[in-house]
Amino acid sequence: MSAPAALITGGTSGIGKATAELLHSRGYRVMVTGVGDLAAGLPEGVTAVEANARSLPDIDRAIDQARQRFGSLDLLFLNAGISRPGLIESTDEAAFDALFDINVKGNFFTLQKALPLLNEGAAVVFTVGAGEGLGPAMTAAKGALVPLMRALALELAPRRIRVNAVSPGLVDTPAYSKMGISQEMVDSWAQDIPLGRVGAPADIAEAVAFLASAAASHITGNNLAVSGGIGIHSRP
Repeated sequence: MSAPAALITGGTSGIGKATAELLHSRGYRVMVTGVGDLAAGLPEGVTAVEANARSLPDIDRAIDQARQRFGSLDLLFLNAGISRPGLIESTDEAAFDALFDINVKGNFFTLQKALPLLNEGAAVVFTVGAGEGLGPAMTAAKGALVPLMRALALELAPRRIRVNAVSPGLVDTPAYSKMGISQEMVDSWAQDIPLGRVGAPADIAEAVAFLASAAASHITGNNLAVSGGIGIHSRP
């Protein structure tokens, strides 16, 4: 029996890369998609494919390579996404379109095109979640994935394909430096997190690995918050 196969979009850095590393260490055959310097730091044996999440031809090419290399998939981790924080008055059409093209449209069509490869009993996991403080367009684009995930959980249940999501809290990834946020600022956020630390990409990777495993065989349509307790409110 061959090892399970996983395709991870946005898998060359941050949460996607950490998940690729974890799954590879647990015996998965892993393919990741991304743009830029694809193979930097990835374990030997993990296949990296150039693919822009907003390009349907790129998605077709990535799925075709997954078909040729693996034949079928046991996990599809839809992690590709971008951040464009901003107030409504400062959000232009290009930023709005990029948010929805990559975070929503790209994930939707990647799953659509991967459906023939998904084994019965396979797992699909979305990365969702964006705090309201990051701006209405970004919150709407990420938030749209939750009802999408739940609808797909119902639609794909007859094939025993489980569809879930992970909702990261504050996680120390390269995305913040790309937005001009200093490491000192990221570290300072720990004071607002009940468990006292900013999350690591490996924290999210462990959640994805759980949702992909047999231990989660009766879990579908769930949005698993991995946030260190952000969102919990208590009264004295």
